Amino acid sequence: MREKVVGYVRVSTYGQAKEGYSLAYQVEEIERYCQQNGLELLRIYEDRGLSGAAVDEEGLTVEREGLQEMLADLKGQNVSAVVVLNTSRLWRSEMAKVLIQRELKRHKVDVKAIEQPNYSIYAHDPNDILVNGMLELLDQYQRLEIALKLSRGRKKKAQQGGYAGGGVPFGYRAVKGQKSITIDWKCAAIVHRLFELRELFPHWSLSEYAKQLNCDGYKTAQGKPFTKVQIKRILDREDFYRGIYRYGDITAPGRYTAII
Repeated sequence: MREKVVGYVRVSTYGQAKEGYSLAYQVEEIERYCQQNGLELLRIYEDRGLSGAAVDEEGLTVEREGLQEMLADLKGQNVSAVVVLNTSRLWRSEMAKVLIQRELKRHKVDVKAIEQPNYSIYAHDPNDILVNGMLELLDQYQRLEIALKLSRGRKKKAQQGGYAGGGVPFGYRAVKGQKSITIDWKCAAIVHRLFELRELFPHWSLSEYAKQLNCDGYKTAQGKPFTKVQIKRILDREDFYRGIYRYGDITAPGRYTAII
């Protein structure tokens, strides 16, 4: 069975076309190379930079439609390599190089460069180690920055009494697609009954409250009998059920319907 490969060609400037990097020339060289080396060429992807398509090789994305389509197709093609005239057709900056190589390695695909016969993305390159390290630090920074923005947003919402996230207390449910909660009337009736029992029998143990709810025929949200652990969780959220919202060190009137 012949080794399966795909080709990739690109011209980004008029000067490159004049210097012998025209798309037609690249396609011809890739086809000849595959024929001479017994490779099964599935398809040649191309990008025409002359059309004005954005190429952000210095950023965190490489915005080329042909390249993106090729990388997306690698998953189901069982391809061993991408054939190019020169690695400069795939990347010119170290940042773009590392980003593209990451995707290729994820699918265990190598690069065969006609003008660089000994090239392999699996060869150790000190520059790759440096840029990979920089990217990892940048990823960490972005995650921390996002977490910080989310935290600020949640605190602001909490200050206004809005639901800022986290576990939804028993008796409520989150509204799908919205950052808010609404009463689950079936479970809310159980919450109301529990606090009613506590007023009537303030000296009961948690287990006794659980036993009474079970005797009344009530079940948890999962359809199981209540235990003292679940009773404690509900009683500990009394302020919430009375319409007082707490988030960290923030306390505000809740913008939701109180159960008790």
